[in-house]
Amino acid sequence: MIAERALESLNYSLIKGRACRIMWSQRDPALRKTGNGNIFIKNLDPTIDNKALHDTFSAFGNILSCKIAQDEEGKSKGYGFVHYETEEAADNAIKHVNGMLLNDRKV
Repeated sequence: MIAERALESLNYSLIKGRACRIMWSQRDPALRKTGNGNIFIKNLDPTIDNKALHDTFSAFGNILSCKIAQDEEGKSKGYGFVHYETEEAADNAIKHVNGMLLNDRKV
């Protein structure tokens, strides 16, 4: 499918110096607002970007949204969010990544 190929090959590529994020359209706002499947990751190394976060957490389920919090200058604040399609995927990610070392920092 063309959309899947675009998502895989262009996600996080640079456009005018900024990384673009490509996600599947989620028309049901109730899914976003419930918070189900949404996890918070803290103590991230500043070198971890959106793509690295996505690559790390995509092994546990279908990601709807993934983002590193940034300051006004575009530098990482050391935390981020991953929103999974299912609560089970989020629970699985927490089970496997909580306390793990990413770039020598325990998350």
